[in-house]
Amino acid sequence: MNTGSRPEQLLSDLLDGNDRHVARADESKFDAVRDAQHPPVVSVCCSDSRVSQEGMWDISEPGQLFTVANIGNRSTTEVDGERVLDGGVAYPVTFTDTGVVAIVGHTGCGAVTAAYDVVTGETDLAALPAGVQQDLGSLITMVENAPVDLDGERSTVVDRLVEHNVREQVEFVATQTDAAVYGFVYDIHHRYGDADGRAYLVAVGEGDPHEAVDEAHREVVAPLL
Repeated sequence: MNTGSRPEQLLSDLLDGNDRHVARADESKFDAVRDAQHPPVVSVCCSDSRVSQEGMWDISEPGQLFTVANIGNRSTTEVDGERVLDGGVAYPVTFTDTGVVAIVGHTGCGAVTAAYDVVTGETDLAALPAGVQQDLGSLITMVENAPVDLDGERSTVVDRLVEHNVREQVEFVATQTDAAVYGFVYDIHHRYGDADGRAYLVAVGEGDPHEAVDEAHREVVAPLL
């Protein structure tokens, strides 16, 4: 898909891609999930185009991953002044027997960067589209309250804020559900290690992330904070 193509060509590219998707699906692909879903994991991820939820976990079968995507990988929302679970998280853990919540931030997050720029005076919040202003609200509060020195090198500060955002959400979600909650940062800037696309475990709902993984995965526990 060419990002410089005309809309009509991009539409054709999308439909060609769907043709290939249909061709790869055998007749029984959706049989087990056609009438109901019971995904074991709900993944909350940033809607950034560089971050593929199914791709990062190598999931290709339907019914395995309930996906939520928004700028800043937010797992909560506000209702009548009260912070509550976002519906995309509340629905699967309540109605589809989903027992694991994975909250995934990523290095170089544009939404966290924008919130940081608003707090530091680099960006005028009022100049942004209304919907973006709304979505940045909780992230701005997160930046204002984060135990992170905002005066450091910009990209380093942003990635530390990304991790804090994940940790803070894991802590809240764990108080609102009986599901196991894990927090990750998807690394595309070699901030945590040398491998592109590695998801590093930075938080768990209860206990120490180092104790949550088996010996084979100890290297993915490498928090910045």
